[in-house]
Amino acid sequence: FGNTCYCNSVLQALYYTMFRERVLVYKQQTKGGKKDSLLTALADLFHSIASQKRKVGTLAPKKFIQKLKRENEAFDNFQQQDAHEFFNYLINHIADILVRQKDENFLDLSVDIEQNSSLLSCLKCFSNLETMQHENKYFCEFCSSKQEATKRMKLKKLPLVLALHLKRFKFIEQMSRHVKVNSRVVFPLELSLSSTFDESNPERVYDLVSVVVHCGCGPNRGHYITIVKSHGLWLLFDDDIVEKIDPSHIEEFYGLGSDSPRSNDSGYLLFYQARDPSAPPQPTTAVPAASAASTATTTTATGSSTATTTAGNSGHSNQGSNSARPARGDRA
Repeated sequence: FGNTCYCNSVLQALYYTMFRERVLVYKQQTKGGKKDSLLTALADLFHSIASQKRKVGTLAPKKFIQKLKRENEAFDNFQQQDAHEFFNYLINHIADILVRQKDENFLDLSVDIEQNSSLLSCLKCFSNLETMQHENKYFCEFCSSKQEATKRMKLKKLPLVLALHLKRFKFIEQMSRHVKVNSRVVFPLELSLSSTFDESNPERVYDLVSVVVHCGCGPNRGHYITIVKSHGLWLLFDDDIVEKIDPSHIEEFYGLGSDSPRSNDSGYLLFYQARDPSAPPQPTTAVPAASAASTATTTTATGSSTATTTAGNSGHSNQGSNSARPARGDRA
């Protein structure tokens, strides 16, 4: 069946967010009327999991993997794959289908990380002002020449599900290869966002619902596992093995401190789900309305100003699934 942990971990993480309900609704709305695609294969897989009567068990995503390989030969199961690359491919593929039907787009934020930092501080750096100069100067159409400029990224609208990619793989020119950045980054169970991205955004509180974890020392050797929250419990998935963990164990996946002797299992993709401010605390089982997140890149130079906006979101919810837990170590 091949090396599929990169795929298993992302699908498990997405299943435990509101994204699952959106996919199941899509399946209901398109019964027998849609051409076979990666989205229909995903909908069939999620429906098979959700409709299982067994309390425990596993479902191998064979049909989905076969469809994925037909759609993109780059996902060769006998090579090491990157979970973030697969996530982006899947979300963009789904967006291409859904955008033609509804104005729904998808987005994840790639965030630079630093040693012994917090997720919130990394997010604040995401929207820092950047000066475009030297070979990176901005081309001004008004004056038909390159000018020094400033650039800043902002979220114009906060999404229902916030997908964050921690940049744990960095290309080192002297070595001519990517290396893993194991920096310790504390990601909270509860994340409050507002002016972090744009002062016009009302404050929105997010709860951590799933994390894709990379285990191993580099991008070409390792393994992916997932931790998810379901019905108030935290579960650890490693392909077809599942175990319950204490919430305090999540800190084991923050990454390594500068002198830490512990393993290099580190959070790679984080999925936060917005909390409904008007609803009392309860298990997340309701089907949410779709929403969109968007980033705005504003570049300003002498005599000109441009702004481009890219929309995005992934809709999702929480229920039990027949899936998997983690064994660590360097395996694909």
